[in-house]
Amino acid sequence: MREAGQVLVAAVRLCREMAKPGVSTLEIDQEVETVIRKAGARPAFKGYRGFPATVCASINDEVVHGIPAAHRRLKEGDIVGLDLGAIVDGYYADAAITLPVGEVTPEVQRLLDVTRESLELAIARTRPGNRLGDISDAVQRHVEAAGFGVVRAFVGHGIGRELHEDPQIPNFGEPGKGPLLRPGMVLAIEPMVTMGHWGVRVLADRWTAVTEDGSLAAHFEHTVAVTESGPDVLTWEAD
Repeated sequence: MREAGQVLVAAVRLCREMAKPGVSTLEIDQEVETVIRKAGARPAFKGYRGFPATVCASINDEVVHGIPAAHRRLKEGDIVGLDLGAIVDGYYADAAITLPVGEVTPEVQRLLDVTRESLELAIARTRPGNRLGDISDAVQRHVEAAGFGVVRAFVGHGIGRELHEDPQIPNFGEPGKGPLLRPGMVLAIEPMVTMGHWGVRVLADRWTAVTEDGSLAAHFEHTVAVTESGPDVLTWEAD
């Protein structure tokens, strides 16, 4: 899983380079697939439940699961969430990042910063003896204190031999509740945050989830192993 995670590190680095005005989400998708396959890994999303692409590319009010397309070109001031997975020897890793396209307003940058910070706070709670609710609470507390909304319809998840395994990891909840965290568990933690209300709806393509009120949304994700000494983030760049 660490090998799969490091493939995603390289893919995310490529995404940072490509998220510029004029680039299409299909171009990003194709380049990311090339990076994943050249590393000897396989894309985790392509063909998963019929999803047609390697990357979920979600622009502005799209929360998750946007489908890449040649006509969907990034514009100055957009934000784009890029969610990607890789498989190495049957083991999965999953990661996501939301990137500004060119210059964005301070409030939009704050949305990105708060969402990323909420993930970091959740990771810090991913320790033996804590409970799943401690992770959920870390996200919700930080996001709502900043005045943003926490998406309820989608959750993080366990990960390993399958892309989505138990337990589900909501981004809202009570500390001290839920399953006990134990060494050997691996979790895909993924805050999804809106600038407005947390309600979402799914478009006619049956994949793309957008905010009900049209507000912007951000999404960050890491694959995190629970170890005796604390969290081990498999999708962070190795030292």
